[in-house]
Amino acid sequence: MIFANHAHIIPGRENGDINSLMKFMDEVNVDRAVCFAPFVNQVKNAGISEHQNKWLAKEIKGNDRVVGFGTIDFDNNLEDEVELIADLGFKGIKLHPPYQEFKIDGEEAFRVYAKAEELGLFVSFHSGMHWHRLRDNRVLLLDEVAWNFPKLKFSMEHIGGYHFFKEALAVMCNNSRFHEDHVYAGWTTIRDRYGNTEWALSDEQLETVILQTGEDRSIFGLDFPYNNADDIKWDIERIKRLNISEECKQKILGGTLAKVLGEKYE
Repeated sequence: MIFANHAHIIPGRENGDINSLMKFMDEVNVDRAVCFAPFVNQVKNAGISEHQNKWLAKEIKGNDRVVGFGTIDFDNNLEDEVELIADLGFKGIKLHPPYQEFKIDGEEAFRVYAKAEELGLFVSFHSGMHWHRLRDNRVLLLDEVAWNFPKLKFSMEHIGGYHFFKEALAVMCNNSRFHEDHVYAGWTTIRDRYGNTEWALSDEQLETVILQTGEDRSIFGLDFPYNNADDIKWDIERIKRLNISEECKQKILGGTLAKVLGEKYE
């Protein structure tokens, strides 16, 4: 069984709806996936006035192959936004600091983290360069999140990317000695199939994540619909080829995500 994180459901985008995700999952042999609600501007651009999290809840109702994560409208009451996510039965939150243009260690963001920690929601952060001022979303700032909210479980998607991999690894290692494990590496769009792109990580770097942080803190992700099926198949086969244990490979491909979210994994 493969249980993957990180699928964006985007209204109005060709091949970005829930039906397209189901077909995509069948094509790449992924059994279940976490899907993210669209960001506020994405529903508005599609002409939808409904709250983005309520919209996703309707789209995935009755679909046992997906687990919903909400997104935050920073123009609304932040605690109410987080409570709505939990009330809808979602298991977590997708946060994209550069795209949403908020400071990782800012006051507003800390209010979101505090409420998410209180309600037991998992947070998937985009980590890495994304065309916004780096001082607001430098990956090392996630250490402040980990230290101030020691019971908040979160993933650093892309593991910092090509530019900030070592900062992401430092955050994980720095928070493994005094706290219960709560910081995870998101193995999402990290392929080096096309050379040293903005997100490429080498096999050696991925094996180093396991060596330094253990077998229970890495989670595979799709980044649907931004990746094609051939790339995801390549990603899965790459994980299977790595010089790590077979048990570890199963954890990366779904076991750890299921454990973190309290979902069954068979």
